[in-house]
Amino acid sequence: MFQRLREDINSVFERDPAARNFLEVLTNYPGLHALLLHRCSHWLWQKNLKWLSRSMSTFGRWLTGIEIHPGATIGRRFFIDHGMGVVIGETAIVGNDVTLYQGVTLGGTSWHKGKRHPTLGDGVIVGAGAKILGPFTVGAGAKIGSNAVVTKEVPAGATVVGIPGKVVKRADPDVEEALDVDPARREAICQKFGFDAYGVSEDMPDPVARSMQAMLDHMHAVDERIERMCSTLRKLDASYRDGQLPALRDEDFADILDEADGACSGLGKRTSPAASTEQDASSGNG
Repeated sequence: MFQRLREDINSVFERDPAARNFLEVLTNYPGLHALLLHRCSHWLWQKNLKWLSRSMSTFGRWLTGIEIHPGATIGRRFFIDHGMGVVIGETAIVGNDVTLYQGVTLGGTSWHKGKRHPTLGDGVIVGAGAKILGPFTVGAGAKIGSNAVVTKEVPAGATVVGIPGKVVKRADPDVEEALDVDPARREAICQKFGFDAYGVSEDMPDPVARSMQAMLDHMHAVDERIERMCSTLRKLDASYRDGQLPALRDEDFADILDEADGACSGLGKRTSPAASTEQDASSGNG
């Protein structure tokens, strides 16, 4: 028993940089308290002492703000960070080395008896506020983004975000042809049209940001093609002159730019569409 307790406390140190010493973790971490109380209530549940086990579970919820049904099966080195509002249903199965954050629900979508809650594989991480609903499996090593609502099986090693949850990263991604795009030119297009994928990283990609980036890449390719066509026309006809594009005025984008600057403060000053157009024109003349 004491070996398991030490193992649980060591898992806190591994996953929470705020943990400072053994005594602090033992006395001030509600996730650890909830886990210890669940082990006692689960043992009573297996001995068919249903009322006593439910009473202990209710006491644990009152003490920690974490509700774990005594019938749930919890693996080793389970860690609940912060913990308030976590709910784990009766038929849920949680593997080893799983991490949950506050507000997570492992719930069901049916009133029928039998398996109705999810199964989490080893090493799964579930972000704050996420809801995993239904009797399916979340594969080992998967990551569920904060506030995601997952109602379908998740492959091992995948990352799921959004409502409803969508897989945005797999352990074995599909092979796709790399797009030949100049990174500097892509950034210039982003600045010109006021797009910034703020808060997006490779660990937790944003499907909307990816879609926007794909459109910007397409616009970049079309822009280069038009430039080549104009260059060819100038060679064929010395009298050919490029037509002037309609001007982009700052006042037409004032409201949008104000909102963007407010949302992305601290990321540097955003270039206005009109200023970008003037810069493109001056660089073309040079």
